[in-house]
This record gives sequence, C-alpha cells and structure tokens, in this order.
Amino acid sequence: MNPIVKQLGQQLRVLLRPHAGWYALVAALMLTWLGSSAIETVSPGHAEVQTSRWLPVALTAMVLMMIPSPRWIGHMAYPVMVAAILLLIFVILPGVPRSIVPVRNGSTAWINLGFMSFQPSEMAKVGFVLALAWYLRFRGNHRSLLGLLIPFAIMFVPVILILKEPDLGSALLFAPTLFVMLVAAGAKLRHLGTILGLSVAIVGVVGAVTIYAPDQFQVLKGHQQDRIKAMYFDMMGDDRMTQREGYQQMVAKRMVAAGGTTGFGKERAATIIDYNDLPFDYNDMIFPVIVNRWGILGGLGTMALYGVLVTSILLVAARSKDPFARMSCVGFAGMIFTQASINIGMTVGLLPITGITLPLISYGGSSMLFTFIMVGLVINFAARRPQMLARPSFEFDNADAIFQ
Repeated sequence: MNPIVKQLGQQLRVLLRPHAGWYALVAALMLTWLGSSAIETVSPGHAEVQTSRWLPVALTAMVLMMIPSPRWIGHMAYPVMVAAILLLIFVILPGVPRSIVPVRNGSTAWINLGFMSFQPSEMAKVGFVLALAWYLRFRGNHRSLLGLLIPFAIMFVPVILILKEPDLGSALLFAPTLFVMLVAAGAKLRHLGTILGLSVAIVGVVGAVTIYAPDQFQVLKGHQQDRIKAMYFDMMGDDRMTQREGYQQMVAKRMVAAGGTTGFGKERAATIIDYNDLPFDYNDMIFPVIVNRWGILGGLGTMALYGVLVTSILLVAARSKDPFARMSCVGFAGMIFTQASINIGMTVGLLPITGITLPLISYGGSSMLFTFIMVGLVINFAARRPQMLARPSFEFDNADAIFQ
C-alpha cells in the first residue's frame, strides 16, 4: 500500500473515534440549519448565499483544521495572532481605499476580498484563544497577581484595535474568554475576583455617568450613550427614546413577545416582521425572527443547542490531558457562550444594543468560517491521544490552592 494512503487511512481512523467533539459538530450543524431557515424567513437571498457559499467554505476549513497535530497548531498560534493583529491595524489605517476597507454602519471592520467581506476580528478571536492557551500551557506565573499582566496584555492588544474600528460588540467577547481560560489554567480566584470586582465597579460608574452626568463628564461616544440610556429608560417604563435610539431594541422585544408559544410560521412571521420594520433582521436581530416564527419553544430550543455545543466542547476539555488543547477548548466554549448570551440578552432588553451576531445563526461569512474552525479544532483535540513523551499536564495537589 502507498505510504501516503496508509498514513491518511490511519489519520482518518483516529479522527473517527467516538468522542464528545462529534456532538459539538451536530449542534453546530443544527444551529446553522436553524439560522438559514430564520434568514430565509426575512431575506431569502441572504439565506441562499449563507448555505450555498459560506457553509461549504466553512465546512472545508473545519475539515482542514482536523488534520494537523495539536503541537503544530500550537506552534502556529502566535503567527496566527500576529497576522490577525496586522489585519486589525490595516483596517484602521488612514488613507486605505474605501473600495478595500468599506465603511459600514460607521465601522471599518471588514476587508473587501471580492468574493467575500473578511472580518479580521473573527480571526483575532481564534488567534487570541490559541495564543493564550499556548502561552499558559505549562506556566505558573499567572498564579501571582503580577503574572497576570502578560495574559491581559495579550487580550488588550486586539481589544484596543477592535475598539478603534469601532466594534464594541466583538471587543466585549475577549475579557470573559480570558477569565475562563485563566480559571482553567489555575489562576487564583481571589486575584481574578479582585480584577472582576474593579471591572464591575468601573462599568457601574461609567453607566451612572452616562445616565446622570452632564455632557462634559461623559466618557463614552454619543451613540453608545444613547443605547445605554434607551435601555435604562425603557426598563424604567419611560418611552422617551423608543422611537429614536431605542427603536431597534423596542421592536426586537415586541417581536419576541409576539411569538407566543409556537410562533406564527414562516409566511405570517415574515409579514409581521416586515410590517414592524425590524432593523438587521437577518443579522444581529435574528433571534426575534426565530421566536416570531417558532415561538418561545424555538427560542428555548436555540438556547438548548448552544448548551449542547458549549457543553460538548467543555467535555472535550475535561477529558484532554494536553493543557494546550484543554485551555483552547475552554476558550472556544467561553467565546461562543459569551457571544450568544450577549446577542440574546440585547434582543430581549437585558443588555444595551452592541452590534454582535448570533454564532452560526446570523448571516455572515467570516463569523461562520471561524466558528466552524473552532469546531474543527475541537474535533482534532478530542480525537488525539497525548504523545507518550509529552510533558505531563499541570495538576495542583491541593484543589483549595486555587482560592488562595
């Protein structure tokens, strides 16, 4: 037998072993089908592009991510992160032709490649998780407060660049992902709790300043202030901003509430959503479309599928003896969970509108591509067994030490 064919056969047998990664793939495919059906409700043209163009590309990339060894992927983590940072710098450079980096909704977050609009922040999400996992895999310095500086620096570089686009929604995903990865790496909870407490206090102060302070003391941009104020006034029963800055969230909440238990079905839901003029109904606001078409049962089913996806990835992490694979999976699970939670939270009025997609469901080639790349890497990590001469995974003799 040809040695190459024999090696490919062995590789295939390794990948086809039963493991939790396949449950992640099934959940991802079901979410993609659900998303395509929801997009078809409001924009059949976008749904066709999603299924005929982006899905094949994403699945091809996913399969390619199953092939390399985890060690090779780890060695590529820093180059991928650097490439993502360079692309993030490119989109905010002054003088870049608008034919290459168009302005959409006031943001320069995409690169026009002709056949698709590429979003570097999506690449940065994967690169960040891999780079941080590769950095943390055998280190112990993050168990000191000073040792947390480098992990936070790894996070702040892409976050600052993404905020310059500006793209607040994507930037919000990095901090929660960093925290869950540091917990998985064994960072002390009292250190993380201190940082989290300070962060919550800062957010609270900024929120209070936004709502109550005069213009000269404001720290956020005008449109960001408006979104926070619109959500706050709406929660207080004050409708002064519902027809302006709070219109998008008001309509989204109305569509979620109108869906009832089982929804209106495709045709009627399309008519209702079109009549109410829901903005970005095939993109950021796709969750109200799901609930309007399939009711609250459809919404709960969507959240259950995310639960299966995230839980499956965490099972792969729990069973992995390779610290790089383990923390990468924890990072991917944290990233997907945070993104889905923020999107659903803003559509039901629990969070201000930030402009963030629902993973695998909202329309978008870059988002789908890199989410399936995460799934491919999870399957790769789940199928591999640790090398016999590999360095042992870090373990702590005293579980209580993490709280010290």
